[in-house]
Amino acid sequence: MHIKSRLAPGTVYLGKVPTLSKGAKQRLKWMDYYGAHKRNAALTCRYFGISRQTFYRWQRRYDPHRLVTLEDRGHRPRRVRQPTWTPALAVAVRVLREENPRWGKDKLTRLVRAHGWAVSVSMVGRILTHLRSSGQLRETRAPGVTVLRRPLVRPYATRKPKEYVPHLPGDLVQVDTVDLRPLPGVVLKHFTAIDVVSRWDVLRVGTQATAAAATRFLDDLQSRMPFPIRAIQIDGGSEFMAGFEAACQQRGIRLFVLPPRSPKLNGCVERANRTHREEFWDCYDGELDVASAQAALLAWEHRYNTVRPHQALGYLTPLQYLQQQQLTRKEQSVTDHLNEYTSLT
Repeated sequence: MHIKSRLAPGTVYLGKVPTLSKGAKQRLKWMDYYGAHKRNAALTCRYFGISRQTFYRWQRRYDPHRLVTLEDRGHRPRRVRQPTWTPALAVAVRVLREENPRWGKDKLTRLVRAHGWAVSVSMVGRILTHLRSSGQLRETRAPGVTVLRRPLVRPYATRKPKEYVPHLPGDLVQVDTVDLRPLPGVVLKHFTAIDVVSRWDVLRVGTQATAAAATRFLDDLQSRMPFPIRAIQIDGGSEFMAGFEAACQQRGIRLFVLPPRSPKLNGCVERANRTHREEFWDCYDGELDVASAQAALLAWEHRYNTVRPHQALGYLTPLQYLQQQQLTRKEQSVTDHLNEYTSLT
């Protein structure tokens, strides 16, 4: 009995066609294009935008009867590093880790050495990794205990209502502090207040950012801003609590406090802090005592409000913007205050 093959002469049995990855399919297109264009490697490389070195490397690997040759090979080294520790050392590390599940490799190394083993920190780390990957060490997880913190109740400050939108100068003044360390051992506290409508700034520098210092800065705001202050917005810093909060309440100034981790809501004063740092403090070369720094800062404040154009105001100065608005203060007219301020230039 003769059994004849169903395959035609010259054909090769390919078996099950493998599923190729995206990269292998692309390389198969290279080879098909190469064969269909008279085996022109230069033309193929230009068409697909690949280098000849890459094309020839895959051409050498390519076997038309085994398309898997177009798949990426593993990058694992042929010879991998073998463990150099003994089983007894691995047991010792496992026992100590199970006794101290929250200790890392640095602390465990001290204990292992105390037991007479000469071992490095990196080796203990590799042993821990091996024990975890092999299932010999099961890490304990925290039971998910959370600490309930009692919410801080502010006696006067509140969140700014969404419907509160500033329209006039004084409707909302943002206040913030910056920690300055120009030299080792020298710490200065920079206070900034900016009116979000007119961009009028009031500045102060000191050595402490306390509630008492913030209250004195509040006095500066009311004396150097040419309009009544109706609301102040602050972050949750301790300097804006206690005496400062009580002073705002006594003076009838609304006090808005930001939610935690929300400096973007005080964007005007944050941007002003950057301007004062780049245009004043980075250029300041005077003495670093408070008296000298405050005198120079007051001169910069005057220049900032009366000379420096502000892009947010259409390249007007805050002074020019207020002169156009022709606003009045409760105690005295803005015109008198601005004329007095202009006379200083």
